[in-house]
Order: sequence, then structure tokens, then C-alpha cells
Amino acid sequence: CLKTRLFNSNKGGHINSAYDSNLDEPPVYEETNDDHRTVRPSVISAFGHDTLDRVPHIDFYRNAGSMSGHRAVRPSLQELHDVFQKVSEYTLEDDGERSSGTPSDDLESAAPTDDMKGMVKFGWIRGVLVRCMLNIWGVMLFIRLSWVFGQAGWGLGIVIIALSCVVTTITGISMSAICTNGVVRGGGAYYMISRSLGPEFGGSIGLIFAFANAVGVSMYVVGFAETVVDLLKNSAIMVDEMNDIRIIGCITIVLLLGISVAGMEWEAKAQILLLVILLVAIVNVFVGTVIPATNEKKAQGFFNYRCETSNFTPEFRDGETFFSVFAIFFPAATGILAGANISGDLRDAQAALPKGTLLAILITGLTYLAMALSATVVRDATGNSSSIINHTTPVICNGSTAVACELGYDFSSCEVEKCKFGLMNNFQVMTLVSGFGPLIIAGTFSATLSSALASLVSAPKVFQALCKDNIYRALHFFAKGHGKNNEPIRGYVLTFIISVAFILIGDLNTIAPIISNFFLASYALINFSCFHASYAKSPGWRPAYKYYNMWLSLMGALLCCVVMFVINWWAALLTYGIEFLLYIYVTVKKPDVNWGSSTQAVTFVSAVSNALSLSGVEDHVKNFRPQILVLTGSTRSRPALLDLAHSFSKNYGLCITCEVSETVEEMNNAMEKNQLWLKKQKRKAFYAAVACDNFREGAESLLQASGLGRMKPNTLMIGFKKNWRTAGAEAVQSYVGILHDAFDFEYGTAMLRVNQGLDVSHIVEFSYPTLQSIIFPPAVALISFSLSFSLPVSVCGSPPPQVAKMNEKLVEASLQFKKKQPKGTIDVWWLFDDGGLTLLLPYILTTRKKWKDCKMRIFIAGQPGRSDLDKEEESSCSYLHFSSLKELQEMIEPFRLHEGSKDADQIRALQKQQPWKVTDKELSEFEEKTHLQVRLNELLKEHSRSANLIVVSMPIARKETISDFLYMAWLDILTKDLPPTLLIRGNHKSVLTFYS
Repeated sequence: CLKTRLFNSNKGGHINSAYDSNLDEPPVYEETNDDHRTVRPSVISAFGHDTLDRVPHIDFYRNAGSMSGHRAVRPSLQELHDVFQKVSEYTLEDDGERSSGTPSDDLESAAPTDDMKGMVKFGWIRGVLVRCMLNIWGVMLFIRLSWVFGQAGWGLGIVIIALSCVVTTITGISMSAICTNGVVRGGGAYYMISRSLGPEFGGSIGLIFAFANAVGVSMYVVGFAETVVDLLKNSAIMVDEMNDIRIIGCITIVLLLGISVAGMEWEAKAQILLLVILLVAIVNVFVGTVIPATNEKKAQGFFNYRCETSNFTPEFRDGETFFSVFAIFFPAATGILAGANISGDLRDAQAALPKGTLLAILITGLTYLAMALSATVVRDATGNSSSIINHTTPVICNGSTAVACELGYDFSSCEVEKCKFGLMNNFQVMTLVSGFGPLIIAGTFSATLSSALASLVSAPKVFQALCKDNIYRALHFFAKGHGKNNEPIRGYVLTFIISVAFILIGDLNTIAPIISNFFLASYALINFSCFHASYAKSPGWRPAYKYYNMWLSLMGALLCCVVMFVINWWAALLTYGIEFLLYIYVTVKKPDVNWGSSTQAVTFVSAVSNALSLSGVEDHVKNFRPQILVLTGSTRSRPALLDLAHSFSKNYGLCITCEVSETVEEMNNAMEKNQLWLKKQKRKAFYAAVACDNFREGAESLLQASGLGRMKPNTLMIGFKKNWRTAGAEAVQSYVGILHDAFDFEYGTAMLRVNQGLDVSHIVEFSYPTLQSIIFPPAVALISFSLSFSLPVSVCGSPPPQVAKMNEKLVEASLQFKKKQPKGTIDVWWLFDDGGLTLLLPYILTTRKKWKDCKMRIFIAGQPGRSDLDKEEESSCSYLHFSSLKELQEMIEPFRLHEGSKDADQIRALQKQQPWKVTDKELSEFEEKTHLQVRLNELLKEHSRSANLIVVSMPIARKETISDFLYMAWLDILTKDLPPTLLIRGNHKSVLTFYS
């Protein structure tokens, strides 16, 4: 319908010159060298009219620099919404992720190089199915499977195989759900876990998984070398058995390394050849079971399918149990991640991994079940042809030899002494049963070498993906790739070194269970990733593979954990310990990545749930915490104010640093930068901003709307306005008005004054990472500095020496609360009972590490019923210094109305013209309170001049009674020439209690 309408609208009419005939292709904006993009002219859309809007297209959702296709940039909301401008004049910055909404620091975002055009990509058969089958059909198939059936019988043997397949199938289903939820890049299990659960889990499991694959190479190579030495030990021993294994193993791994370094194409061809040999060997076994047994084979216990009944029940020997036999077999079922480990080399990983992995599990599981060799071979046999029963002599057979008696062979001697043949004694039963024995040897070689080759390729690929993400910065050296397929040559060399080291150890029986547990830990996390993503119910979790269940994945994760302990309990504990330490390391280092993990989604859900729970509980005084709204402006503008506020809230309370911006655009641009700066500076605080022309109205909005439920600020923290005498009436009225608003909204209020000042915005620029690095920038604008000091201002070039020295002192003062405080005191002048906030905040400071060497000293006002001696002492020292009074008068003088000598009409006219001025009547009425502030300042200088911090009860100005400038004079004279001073006034509701 839409296409028809578009066709008709263009038929015979004017066609826009900018019209794109291929409507399915999105517009591609040209990016110029100056990082600006020009807005494309309007085009005729599918709806038949000119518009900048674009129809939905997948290219709009790609990451920047995506290798799978060019990312198109849709028109921004500002382009569509702002006042229309001519195309030639309208330019807009493109920051690389503005329109996509997704971070660009992903593996997909790696810039494609020219030599990547010839990359070799595999389909689901060569890339996944073949690799998984070769890894699962390991040496266990030919050497240990017969022993498993001998111990457990083919009844419990089938249970063991089925249970192993259940674990791997659930893991395969979980992996299918994860890999169909989005594009899967190189890294396999590490990539899926890290993108699902975050870098902490991914980084920890990725490292041990890569190490497990590297050591796995040595295990398979040693298995191959042992087989070769067994064949040659009667004729061609070089040194001794152990050293022969080491020599053959080292030669073998060099050859395998050569195949791997030659490229993925050569490695894939080698895998196909090994698969053919392995399939022929398996078919050879099945053919051999139906070929009538010779007398020699019968003497060794092979009777075709004639002993299935006796071998149904288990017969555990040598202290073995069901779980110990299961632990020995289960490593044979691992290897399901062989395809996922080379996910970066797959043509379509989303389609290939589910199909190839699950089909490989099905085929190999059926193969193991079909090889129920206990139906063809008895448990014990002598191997002697003379064991044929002569019917002339009666023979009594019991136990495991009874079925052999029925078949005409007397193996009763095996009841007394250990025999060399049979399921329980001979690991080469496969060779006995097969139609052609040498093919089984070839199959054993194929199984070991294919597994070794797959691990040799997997370990560097996973390790390279881990290093590319730069989670462990010391390992970034191994991220570099070479050639068309971005081969991790450095990773191959490291894997080779690790493998050779473990081959030289020779005996890998101790390390084997640890490696199995490393693989199982990966499976457990893949299952948990699927469960976690489903549990979070994030809108971004929408896998194309629908045949999964979150509870089934959770059960799979628990099963993997149980199997880890069944295989080896100490190895399981060691695995968990290593993973936990790596998790802690990554958590502490906090890598700068954001992959939208399910951990973030669950954290959000938990936060909402907890916030709702708090809303249903009434506040209690024992649980009161200062929730601080601090007016810092930009987060970097007043570091001392932010540092002190953060010391109050730290990790235990809410701290919101707020700014009132003049425009919406300015607010939007600063939002992310300020929050990022708080994170980098490890400030546990939020950044909030409003756009408003009037500072007071903006602050009023913040006071009313900040917070959520019980997580709302209850204390306003603000810096003292040092330039109040030069700022103008409107600025002072706005500043004092914010204090009035805070009292109206029943906020506790705190005001910090530092002699040097708080505002360093004229020094700090957003491009500087830390304040220490910007003490003397080469060129700074000092326009705002001139408001406080009558000094020459330099807009460009270095500041004058006098200004530079003041800047240095200002920066030093702004950093004082960031450092550990020297031994000293926090002097608290608790003059008025405000509910206890004046006492609580300094107490909280003393619990912080930076303030632990500071003791509290509390000064309180005398009580009305104090002794006559106290009154005499007060009267003897309650005089005011003339200089202090004169200084106060000089502060107020420019703002006085001086109405004393004027008539009533002139007074009314002056008050109407300048209502903010201080009248003589007001000065007279509040003379005592004014003198109190002067006297308090003298006492503070006398008793607290050496304090690290002074905390004083803040005087309150009654609305419409005390003028703003008189109130500012009170605050100024009270805190003048003192160490850092904090004025506090609670909301007169108790925040302290002495009840338990």
C-alpha cells in the first residue's frame, strides 16, 4: 500500500533531486575531517511527502566502525524539532554514538582492515559440528569406555551417559538462547558470559577457561604420546618410558603449532581428515561386534552379543562407586564449546552455534550409548585358549565368571587372581572387538590429536578476545592479530609454552580434574547467564531461539556445580577460589566497559523494588541519615564543597550534586560528563540539573523534585557567597531566597565557608582529568575571578603573578577535604537546639578514615539558670572590639537606606525604589542579634582558631522581617577570618535519640 502510494505520487510529477530511489537503503551522512556532518536534504518518504524522517533500518542500530556493515546515522531529534534552517547552514556534531544509543567500545567496533576482506569464514558443519564431535569423541571412547561399562554395567552405564548428556544439552540450550540474542563476536564462552553477566564474571572465567584449554592441549598430546610409547616399548625405547613420552609430546605439539599458525583453513582441513579416520574407526568397532569371534578372542572374553544379561547389573571394584565412575567418564562429554571458541571465525555464529552444538551432542551421545560393549565382552577373562571347558570334568562357576561357563569357557581362576583380559582389566577392548585392530590405534591417534588441535586453536582465540577488551591491562600485548583471519600468533606462542611446560611434567593425573572443573565452571556460568538474563526481564533479552526455560538453565548451573564436586571436591574448591580472586581483582580495577549486562538489569530491578519497599515504611529517628542535596554547579566547580558533602554521605547516604543551567542544551551536554567525572573520582554521588533562567527558581525545583520515595534529600548544602557585596541585589536576593525555600520545605541546611573561596570554575576546564593538573593552565579566562578581586584580568595568555599565586592558594584550599586531615579538632558550637543535626554531621565526620585523627570539641550556650559566677564571667568578657563593630558597619553601609533625616514621602519612595536596602529601624530592632554575631566571631577566633573545622549553629532570618543584605552581613561577620567553617541549621525535628 505504501509503495503503491509512493509510486503514484511520483508518476509524471516533480521528483526531488535528493530522492533516493532505493528506499530500503538508509541515508549515509558524509563525515568530514572536522568531525561535523552535514544534514542531508529532505527526501520523499514512503508516506509521500518531503521529510527528514527515515524509515526503520538495521544500519541505524550498528555500532560505530562495525565490521558487518556501515553504520548510518539517523536525523537527531534536534534536527527534526528545532527551528528549520537551510541545509547549507545547518551542521551538527556527530560524537560517534549520539544517534545509536550504544557504546562503540565493543569487539564489533574494531575498524576493519583491508586484509580482512579475504577472511576465511566457516559454516555450521565445518565450524561447529565437526569440531564439537571431534572434541567429544576423545580418547575416552577407545580406552576407558569399556572400563566404565564393566564397573557400572550397561544399565547404570547408560544412566551415566544420559546424565552427562543432560548437563551438556541444558548448557547447549542456554548457549543457543544467549548467542541468538545478538551478534556473537570472537571469544566464545568468554564473549557470551562477559556480555551477559558483565566483565567481572567474564574476565574471571575467560582467563581460567583459556588456561584450561592451553593445559588441555598437553593432556591430549600426552595421551597420544603414551599410546605411541605403548606400541613401541618392546622394540624402540629411546631413553626410558617417561622421557620418551616427553620427547614424542614435544615433537607432536610443534607439528600441531605449525598447522595452527598456517591458518584456520589448514587447521580445518586437518580436522576433516582426522574426523574421517575417527568415523572409520567407530564403524570398524560396530562391524567387529557382529563378526563371529575366534577362539583366541573368546579366550580374551569376547562373545559377540551373548553376555548382555549378566553385564546389566553393576559390579564396582577397587573402591569405585557410581559417582567416581561418573567423574571419570564425564570429561569425555565436555568439548561442546569447541565451536563457540572460534565464534569470530564463523560465517553466521547466531545460526551455526545452536544447530551445530546441539546436533553434535545428539550424535555423540547416541554413539556412546550404542557402544554398550558390555553386551559383547565379559568382565574377566584369562586369555588362555586352554580355558575351554572340557565337559568330562565338572566345573563350578560363580560370580562374574558364570556367564563364561555357560558359553564354554572356564575363567574361575580370575576369582582368585587378577586376570589381564576382560572389561575390568584390559583397556584395549576396542582393539579386541573391532574388525581390524590397527584402525582403532589410528582412531585413538585421531581422537587425541583432534582434541589437542581444537584446544590449541581455542585457547589463543579466547585469550585474544579477553585481551582485546583490556580487562587485564598487562595482557593487552596479546590482543594483536595477524593476517586475514586476525590470527593470535602471540597467543599461539604463549599456549605452546604453557603446553610444553605441562608436557615436561609428564604426569597430568593431578592437573586433569582441575581442568575438567574449569570447563564445568564455564558451563555453569553459561547456564546462569541464561537464567539471569531471563530473570531480569530486560527488554533487551529477546533470543531468537525459543526452546529454553530459565528454570531449566538454573538447574543446569546447579548440576554443573554438583558435578564439579563429584569429580573432585578439592579441585572444585580451588576453581571457585581462583574465580573469586579474579572476580575481586576485576571488580576493584573497574574496567571502563559497558556491555548492557543482565547484572545491570537485575540491579535496576532490585533498586526499584527496594525503593518501593522503603516507601511503605515510616521513617524512624534511629535510621536517620543525612541525604544531601549540594549546590555545586558543575561537579568540578566547587571540589571542597563536594568533598565535604561526600564525607557526610559516603557509601551510606544519598548525595546529589546539583546545577542550575541556563539552557536545555547546556544541561543535556553536561549531564553525562558530570556523572562520568563523579565515577572517575570515586565520588558516590548523583548529578542532577535543571534548565532555568532564574537561579532561585531552578534551585526551588531541585529542592522539591529531587529524589525518589524515601530516597529524597533532607539536607541542603551550599557554599557561602563570598562576593555578596559586589554581586548585586538580585543575586543576593536569589541566594538568600534559596535558604528561605529550604527552611520552607523543612530541609536541614548547611553552609560552608573557606577563606580562599570555593569556586574554581575559572580555573578548571572539562578537558582536565584531575584538579592537580590544572593549577597553572597555559591560558585561562579569569573573567569570573574579577567579581571577587579587583585585579587585572587576562583572557588569553598566562595570568599575572599575583593572580597565579591566588589561584594556587585557591586550588590548594579546594583540595583540603580530599586529603587525610592532620591531628586536630572539630569544634562544634551548638548554640541552638535544631533537632541534633548540628551535632550529628560532625560526629559522622569523625567516623570517616580521613577525619579519624580529629576529636570533637562541643561548645554550648550557657543555661538560663546558670550560676552567678558564670554571669560575672560573662559580663567581664561580653564586650565587643571596636574594630569588629566598625568592620560590620562598613559591610552594611552601602546597603543602608539612611531614612532618618528624610520625610515620610521620601522614605516611601526610596523603599519602593530600593526595597532590599536596610532601614535604620531594622538595624535598631535587631541590634542585639547583630552584635551577637560579632561577639560569636570573636569567641570563635579566641577558642577555635586552630581547629581543622568549625561547626556553628546557623542564625535564621525571619522572612519579610530581616533584609537579605543584613542577613548576609550576619553570616559574613560570623564566619570571617576563621578556619573552614560550616554553618548548620536542622529542620527542628529530632535526628538523635538516646533510646536503644
